[in-house]
Amino acid sequence: MKRREFIAGLGGVAAWPMAVRAQQRTIPVVGVLGSSTADALSMAAFMQGLKEAGFIEGQNLAVEQHWANNQYDRLPEMAADLVRARVSLIVTFGNNLPARAAKAATSTIPIVFHMGADPVALGLVASLKHPGGNITGITNAIAEVLQKRLQLLHDLIPNARRFGYLVHPDNVSSVATIDPARETVRTWGGTVEVAYARAARDFDAAFAEFAERHVEAIAIAGDALFGSELERLSRMAAQYAVPVIYGFGDSVRNGGLMSYSANGRDLVRQASLYAGRILKGEKPADLPVVQPPSFTFAINLKTAKALGLTIPPNLLALADEVIE
Repeated sequence: MKRREFIAGLGGVAAWPMAVRAQQRTIPVVGVLGSSTADALSMAAFMQGLKEAGFIEGQNLAVEQHWANNQYDRLPEMAADLVRARVSLIVTFGNNLPARAAKAATSTIPIVFHMGADPVALGLVASLKHPGGNITGITNAIAEVLQKRLQLLHDLIPNARRFGYLVHPDNVSSVATIDPARETVRTWGGTVEVAYARAARDFDAAFAEFAERHVEAIAIAGDALFGSELERLSRMAAQYAVPVIYGFGDSVRNGGLMSYSANGRDLVRQASLYAGRILKGEKPADLPVVQPPSFTFAINLKTAKALGLTIPPNLLALADEVIE
């Protein structure tokens, strides 16, 4: 039997044997299933949302976390493990794979997802307004977002014609955006070169491939792997002296040049509020899938200077956050 962990607050970790958990079934247990690694700030936002909904871990709620550490093949067994543990609710974080694993593992336990993929296209929900079934959640998959990131790169370097797009090949949602990305760039006479990375060890080869193809600017797909390796990606961008735009707000605070993203912590909090409503008796089928109301554009001027770039005044005027 695999060891399972109970995270007490955000401080310590204690093993929670099956017998002990069986005695705790008087309080609901939320199972967390994530594709990457646990993020302390995101989990703090998650616990705060649950607290606002009236659920406090260690008092009237237990939380059991399973994180795949970017080893996606572990997700189906982790989801099955949560089902065997008879959790009250499963909340998934990262890319679309945890939600798909949870959905495949149970048709009865409620599921709340937080991801950047289109749940309708993936067949997870019937529609955004009326999800149906046992699953609903939060998605920032809006078709225009990738086009906007590419447009911002074009505004930064108007004469650039060859753009790179870094994608996780197992993330079907990201792969599905390749053709729209090419269509967008084609409107100003450009092309998109795609490189793939399944793990952080693939970044060197991907950036070397971009350099070989004379890529002038790069967009990073919104996969949990990339979100958990922002510092490493920023170092690679600096090493190859190439402008990069990310879909993660934290990227510019980790040395990234630009980002265009929704407020991740707010979306995590929204997922926890949905979790609280379901724990109180509401059904996922009746809770519309939530999309972010706005996005934030951020620029790191220090990184721009290191790359020898001058940010055009019109682009700077668009920025919601400027790091100097």
